[in-house]
Amino acid sequence: MTARIGVVTFPGSLDDRDAQRAVRLAGAQPVHLWHGDPDLRDVDAVVLPGGFSYGDYLRAGAIARFAPVMTTIVEQAADGLPVLGICNGFQVLCESGLLPGALTRNQHLHFVHRDQRLRVESTATMWTSGFNACQEIVIPVKNGEGCYVADEATLDELETTGRIVARYLGGNPNGSARDIAGIANERGNVVGIMPHPEHAVEELTGPGTDGSVFFSSLLASLVRA
Repeated sequence: MTARIGVVTFPGSLDDRDAQRAVRLAGAQPVHLWHGDPDLRDVDAVVLPGGFSYGDYLRAGAIARFAPVMTTIVEQAADGLPVLGICNGFQVLCESGLLPGALTRNQHLHFVHRDQRLRVESTATMWTSGFNACQEIVIPVKNGEGCYVADEATLDELETTGRIVARYLGGNPNGSARDIAGIANERGNVVGIMPHPEHAVEELTGPGTDGSVFFSSLLASLVRA
């Protein structure tokens, strides 16, 4: 049976269509989820896409955390529902408490958009199991509030428990603590990543297809489950 992967659209989402396309190219069925509807429509996983949900008023992701769909996502993520938050989606995951820390203004106070080298630090999550340990990949990054911050105790815990999913290589684009580009929850079903894997799924339009592995990893994890 074809996996059903929900992609949430918030007011201000920009990359929901791109995420849907990445899901389709991976061999799954994308399912449109609306921010104001708590029904997840029996999906097997959820993607929170990039963009500027609710105009990024207050803080990026701070209003989206109260969307009806997020109430259900938080509840089901606690029961093991796989969730991937990309860029603004990562911000929403932190604001909703599914991941620790926060994403703040880039230290240089400029929006950054470039192809970014990363090192995959953890293959123990449902979204990264298809990578090799310490594999170097290239995925576009585009953000103005991508600086990951957390207190030292939290950062140490992420390090010791293997929950740092990816780190920036070749220069930190936003000043994130310890070059962190993505993290996971303890269970490994929830992942937040600032670069955009959905923009690296086709040779024609992206810097290679490294991003597609996030989606194929999820499908393989669902089969194993």
